[in-house]
Amino acid sequence: MGARFDAVQFHSAGFQGAQIARFPGYPSPEERSYLTRGLSQPGGKLPLFDSNGQRVDASLVRACLANGWVQPWFVNPLKPDWLVCKLTEKGRRAISA
Repeated sequence: MGARFDAVQFHSAGFQGAQIARFPGYPSPEERSYLTRGLSQPGGKLPLFDSNGQRVDASLVRACLANGWVQPWFVNPLKPDWLVCKLTEKGRRAISA
């Protein structure tokens, strides 16, 4: 039996518009990059902004939440619409696989 692959749009400089194969249930390159940033932070806190100072796409955070790779950490009273999350054990396993 062959593994089922999903085609995912890869949005990275130099690869715009390219299709890549991805195993279902595993992070895309963009999700993996986001999740990896929690490894070096106390408690696995994930950033609100990327390395270029741009806000992390909320759909990326929601996708990670839906997969159980992150969990809400706390609600920011000044910005309640911002998702402040931390890495879960499942998320750590997903990026080490």
